[in-house]
Amino acid sequence: MTLLRSQPEGERDTAPPALPSVPRRTGPLVWTRDLAMGMRFAASGGREGWIRTALTAAGVALGVAILLLCASAPTLMNAWHGREKARENLGQAHPPPRGDGTLLYSSVDTTFRGTAIRGRLVDPDGTHPPAPPGVAQLPGPGEMVVSPALKDLLAVPDNALLRERLSAYRIVGVIGDPGLAGPRELTYLAHDDSLGERNSYRIDHFGKNWDPQPLSTPGLVLVVMTCVALMTPVMVFIGTSVRFGNERRELRLAALRLVGADVRTTRRIASGEALFGSLLGLLGGAVLFLLGRQLAPSITLWDINVFPADVTPAPLAALLITVLVPTAAVLVTLVAQRGITVEPLGIVRNRPSVRRRLWWRVALPLVGAGLLVPMAVRPGPIDDPLATGRLALGSTLLLFGVTTLLPWLVERVVGRLRGGPVPWQLAIRRLQLSSGSATRAVSGITVALAGAIAIHMLMTASQAGFAAAYAKSGRLPQISVWGNGSSWQQTERVLTALRATPGVTSVRGLLDSNTGRMPAPGRDTSRDLPGIVGVGTCAELRKVARLPSCRDGDAFVTDARQTSGGERGVTPGATLNLNPPDSYDEPSPTPRPWTVPPSTRTARLAPLQDGHRLYYDLLLTPSVLDASRLSRPTMEALVRFDRDVPDAVEHIRNTVARIDPTMSEGSSLDNPHDRQYDGVRTALFLGAAITLLLIGTGLIISTIEQLHERRRLLSTLDAYGVRRATLGWSVLWQTALPVALGLGLALACGLSLGALLLSVIGSGVTVDWPVVAGMIGIGGGVILFVTALSLPPLWRMMRPEGLRTE
Repeated sequence: MTLLRSQPEGERDTAPPALPSVPRRTGPLVWTRDLAMGMRFAASGGREGWIRTALTAAGVALGVAILLLCASAPTLMNAWHGREKARENLGQAHPPPRGDGTLLYSSVDTTFRGTAIRGRLVDPDGTHPPAPPGVAQLPGPGEMVVSPALKDLLAVPDNALLRERLSAYRIVGVIGDPGLAGPRELTYLAHDDSLGERNSYRIDHFGKNWDPQPLSTPGLVLVVMTCVALMTPVMVFIGTSVRFGNERRELRLAALRLVGADVRTTRRIASGEALFGSLLGLLGGAVLFLLGRQLAPSITLWDINVFPADVTPAPLAALLITVLVPTAAVLVTLVAQRGITVEPLGIVRNRPSVRRRLWWRVALPLVGAGLLVPMAVRPGPIDDPLATGRLALGSTLLLFGVTTLLPWLVERVVGRLRGGPVPWQLAIRRLQLSSGSATRAVSGITVALAGAIAIHMLMTASQAGFAAAYAKSGRLPQISVWGNGSSWQQTERVLTALRATPGVTSVRGLLDSNTGRMPAPGRDTSRDLPGIVGVGTCAELRKVARLPSCRDGDAFVTDARQTSGGERGVTPGATLNLNPPDSYDEPSPTPRPWTVPPSTRTARLAPLQDGHRLYYDLLLTPSVLDASRLSRPTMEALVRFDRDVPDAVEHIRNTVARIDPTMSEGSSLDNPHDRQYDGVRTALFLGAAITLLLIGTGLIISTIEQLHERRRLLSTLDAYGVRRATLGWSVLWQTALPVALGLGLALACGLSLGALLLSVIGSGVTVDWPVVAGMIGIGGGVILFVTALSLPPLWRMMRPEGLRTE
């Protein structure tokens, strides 16, 4: 008798016999096998599988390329500063004596039509002078070597004025890459045997000790915010990219459950599919980075232009990117799989919906604001690591808070909407059932726009400050020049030459020098403000002061001390030192006494139209004081010109170069910050546009997947006579609502973060509304972009054939 028959009739067990328990296999080998199977599915999934893998790889590749670019910033700056340091010598604390291996060196920078040109003059003392990097041999007398970019600029037919300015030297060579800060730098090195020691200094080597100065608070805030705004959307976008094709993947995982795979196995297989796409994206990102860095020579930001080889990530950073990006892809996939229940027979059931909680979503931006608000209330330097870390962490939490708030906001808004046209109801119902995929893609738009708005506010405020300063000081068409002077006769010749320059309307100038009080027992002169003496004819003196009367031999004490404060000892009959120290706390050289004439009268300095003040303490006519007794006298001239004369400023610069190429120039005519900020603003706008378009591509993919999942429903609606336009409008509203809510959050977060950061640097809040509106407009354009590309698949699925089943 069997065991079954031996049991009593009422106690017979009718349940099927239990299967023997199979021990769950885990470990590295099982993980490796399942990951490899997932990678094989991704690689051999047919056309649709390859499309999904390619889109995942494209999204990850873009993120990896941006990460590699950010990781290259320190190496790039070190290479740029290293070349600048190796080719320069700003003077030595103890100048070497003249010898066979020394030379005289002088800076002769100039500007041509708003573009800066670096110039250096040398005059070797012997036969073995040092040569800067990139120059195999110093040019001979009257010769120069130029950068390739300057050689091309000189060859342009319209640049005759620049060729005239440098016509004293003949081009005999080109400076090599080691001697250039960047491939587009405009620089030259010329040999001028008339270079005197008063206009230069002696060196015996090239290469300077360079200690990098800490960034100013606005610059540091801009750098930190740029890194945060770049990295945050990149991380969000990578997380979105590895979930492309998620619905199809879940159906395939359900089939695997049917043949015996457990839940953990399906998750590992799904991770393998994402891992394959991320690895392809990693390789694609490296290729994009290598191709993109070839564009480095064509980009100049803040006068920094580099070679492609300079754009190289640090090895440790590259290693971290290589490891963390695939790891992040696996983790994102595992997190996504925990939110669903995959069952056999192709059935994918979402877990019971959990009401999204608000408290922790609000906590993130509140903590970020809590880190930034104290810094904004009490602005100060942030160059210490703690303050910089607070700034970066606070900004990151604020931006990430937007991504966490968006799903809750979409859920609450669509949950309260009722009624409306049929397309609106279809879109709202779909979002009520499942809004996760739409909000994931839109969160990338939100973060990118919020970061771009904040950075743009920082740049707009900085640019507005520079523009106001240049507008105030540059409203008058004038340019000042100065250089070493030897006598009033020489200064007068310079003024005459400037007056004869085309476009010049007026010129005023003096020969000036510093004076000091005579040292005496018990008198500390180390912190004295220097007195300034100006020498010129009565005609020139009347242009700077209101004189009672004037003839050669007169002297005047001005009211400069009354307006600027400080005791200089410049009074009639006082004894001045014509050889004061160059700076504070320096040992006083041998005094050179001179007595102010007792007949000196008083005069009041004239106010200037540009708002600047004059600080001449003593005004002298040429016969009162022999200029040779002055210590390091300076020849200064203020030249005004007619803006309507073409290239009037360039004609003035050419005149100055003929007189003495070592003379310096100062003006507020060319605001370099406008070009710099315009370039950064354009790059920021284009970057935001490209990011939005790529995120729009992700929206298209998720929308098409949802349409494919609902193809039987669409066919049913078509069979009942629903118009295509109705479903097309429903797709539009289904995309538009999350994007509109995301844009609203991005605007609020970006403006709030930008206002906080501007308060941190102590600047007024400035918003460039046209650019902000343009960014929001691009975000809105993404809606039309997604809808337009989703309509053809929608219409293909609205066919009666979709109701067929087997």
